[in-house]
Amino acid sequence: MTGRRRWSTEEILEAAAELLCTGDAESFSVRKLAAALGTDSSSLYRHFRSKTELLRAVADRILVAAMDGYHPEGDWKQRITALALRVREASGQQPQLAAVWGRYASGGAGSRLVMEEMLQALRASGLPDAEIPAHYHRIAVLVAALIASEAGVSALTPEEYEQGMELFRVAVLGADPERFPALAHFARDVLPLGADRRAAFEEILAAHLAHIEAAIRPS
Repeated sequence: MTGRRRWSTEEILEAAAELLCTGDAESFSVRKLAAALGTDSSSLYRHFRSKTELLRAVADRILVAAMDGYHPEGDWKQRITALALRVREASGQQPQLAAVWGRYASGGAGSRLVMEEMLQALRASGLPDAEIPAHYHRIAVLVAALIASEAGVSALTPEEYEQGMELFRVAVLGADPERFPALAHFARDVLPLGADRRAAFEEILAAHLAHIEAAIRPS
């Protein structure tokens, strides 16, 4: 009698990523993944102790993809900017996984590669070592929040996106000028969250890096 196929950790992660691309973390379950692989949940728990551990490993694939072929170039600000944009691009290609990454912090190989490069770039800035961990944390939170927000928008269907845009137009352009005078005044210039996301991402990150640069004490 032929036994059930034994799936490798990488094959399980690949199948989980495909399953997540058709749903989300809320609807995802180890049982559904096992069914997709034609096995039982217990065989998957030999590789991952929990659903959360599995999701963290899947999310780390975003960072592994972002670091593939990466070579640091330029000054510290250029390195951090390039790193953040690579993570953003990798996340944009798999928004469902990016949403998982935004919720479940990973500690895998991809995470370590990103952390190492960002910490090295911050050391190259001239910041005292004692200040680097706090600055790293702020940049990581900023980038993760921006990417998670984009992932939420990118995961919408065209119909859902257009419906949101229409609701935005009605809410803003139709604002009562007596009750919302500032909103009515700026209504035609205020952009929805989904507009010009790359430009906003770069500008927000650049402003934060400029703030760090201004705080660096002359040696």
